[in-house]
Amino acid sequence: MKIGIIGTGHIGKTLALTLGAAGHEVEVANSRGPETIDIEVLSTEAKAATVQQATANKDVIIISIPLNRIPELAPFFAEVPDETVVIDTSNYYPARDNGIDSIEAGQVESLWVQAQLGRPVAKAWNAIGSDSFAKKGRLAGSPGRIAIPIAADREIDRRVTMDLVGETGFDAFDAGSLAESWRQQPGAPGYCTDLTLEELPAAIASAEKARLPKRRDLAVGAFQERLGDATTNPDADYGVRLSRALFM
Repeated sequence: MKIGIIGTGHIGKTLALTLGAAGHEVEVANSRGPETIDIEVLSTEAKAATVQQATANKDVIIISIPLNRIPELAPFFAEVPDETVVIDTSNYYPARDNGIDSIEAGQVESLWVQAQLGRPVAKAWNAIGSDSFAKKGRLAGSPGRIAIPIAADREIDRRVTMDLVGETGFDAFDAGSLAESWRQQPGAPGYCTDLTLEELPAAIASAEKARLPKRRDLAVGAFQERLGDATTNPDADYGVRLSRALFM
């Protein structure tokens, strides 16, 4: 498939590497221009591109940028065909995203993303820590393979997203509609807890929406206290231990 990836942070980089290695035609873009993309991101045949190039003539477009930057992408999606699968990997963190009133009032994060872009999206790869995503992918059928929840409304979005999650080294779990994707947002029991396909359904089902913001903010505070800043990528073991302690 022809896949465009917007964002070259921790998640975007791993997506470019794994999907390129899986044989897809991958173009990857960031906000600073193709000449600034690290050569390592392109080491499995992904190609550096502009955002316009990464959204043109694609079967799949994956958005992996801070949530508050997503409205900037709307003009690039005006001509994207309805049949293109668009996947949102973002999460809302108030301090970083400058507070979004509708999300603070309870709007589901990916429904907000969908509204900004004016088109259907699926949600995936948001509920795994970037270190786990980079290091813990396994072949299908491997013992203890981590599962990643996905949410979508259209069948094509669900099917394609689940297939791609599998190609990145993780089991895909159908977590339901986009309206229910709050169950995989920060603070939920299935968020960054590295559960298997056998364990994840119960975690998704047990999520309590009203408790997510407080749990999310507790986790952010704990990371900042341990790491000293909000930009360091925490190691997988600490992140998983903390998420399990606070969210489950």
